[in-house]
Amino acid sequence: MANELRIGMIGYGFMGRAHSNAYKRLNDFFPVEHRPVLKAVAARDRGKVQSFADNWGYERVETDWRAVATADDVDLVDVCAPNHLHLDIVLAAAEAGKMLCCEKPLAMNVREAEAMVEAVEKAGVPNMVWYNYRRVPAISLAKQIVDEERIGQPFHYRATYLQDWTISTNVPQGGPGTWRLDIDVAGSGVTGDLLAHSIDTAMWLNGPIERVVARTRTFVKERVHAVTGKVQPVGIDDACMFLAEFANGSMGTFESSRYARGRKNYNTLELNGADGSVFFDLEDPEHLHFFEYTQKQSGKKVEDHLPGWRKIHVSNHEHPYMDMYWVPGTTIGYEHTFVNALADFVAGVESGNPTQPDFRCALQTQKVCDAALESARSGRWVDTGAE
Repeated sequence: MANELRIGMIGYGFMGRAHSNAYKRLNDFFPVEHRPVLKAVAARDRGKVQSFADNWGYERVETDWRAVATADDVDLVDVCAPNHLHLDIVLAAAEAGKMLCCEKPLAMNVREAEAMVEAVEKAGVPNMVWYNYRRVPAISLAKQIVDEERIGQPFHYRATYLQDWTISTNVPQGGPGTWRLDIDVAGSGVTGDLLAHSIDTAMWLNGPIERVVARTRTFVKERVHAVTGKVQPVGIDDACMFLAEFANGSMGTFESSRYARGRKNYNTLELNGADGSVFFDLEDPEHLHFFEYTQKQSGKKVEDHLPGWRKIHVSNHEHPYMDMYWVPGTTIGYEHTFVNALADFVAGVESGNPTQPDFRCALQTQKVCDAALESARSGRWVDTGAE
């Protein structure tokens, strides 16, 4: 009989739905020993959170997150609340000895992230940050290609993450639906919300980012606040572009904007090396593009006599995660990246080999985000301190 993994979730929005689906589907696809049980969910609006709980099958609701973070019948606290609440929730849950899974970005800034890392490591509790794009099979296959040294010496890394949902001046800031536009709640704009994903993936594939130089823009300077109804200045960045230098000597370009008309969730990456390149586009998630310039023959690298980009349909059973799903030639979706992440986390708990990215790993991404924002303020190159 499976061991229960009793879940307490704080927050119920978009990520609350994605995570709840992962908890409900985990054992349908992955042969782990633990079975998630949806014990409690917390949010301030009792009516809305009760509706969420009824739909997803949580046993009870709370309007005070502390009642979930420290509950005796909760093993894992899942932090899906807005960014400004992450620190207090994590500190309380860690002190109570709870496992922790936290939405990205880990914190409002490096100082908070360091305190959160210290708390979970002092408590000795398993922890993970939901950088789910690592669990897209095509991106995991790109990591496999890099680890097999088929890219060779890396030269360039470029990433874009573009959306268009905040272009209208009528979009408010603050409140349940648009808290990401409120600097006091989000901490930053596209840098922490979108580029954090790009940075995590980049450092997973290509190693630490040592320094950056950045520019940011806020295109709409004032918005109505959804809670107060007052017009007030907008403090978040609507767009961010930065250059990066990686520890391995390669160069990087990163671009993110919520003002790219026609782009809904356009998230791409490309890594170019001496022996090959990989390219991925989240809006075409089942494909990985791979260019191989050299192949190994008799232990030596030789030029490939059939050069050209391969468009690999990542659905075969030998591809990452795909042996857990359907027959080759069929695909999985966005929601499965969270199932995959949860499966890795639970397997790590069971084996004693923690999964990545944990809080300490996510701290490195936070360092790059903070360095980019500092560079945008100062106009200078800034060392990240990332490891």
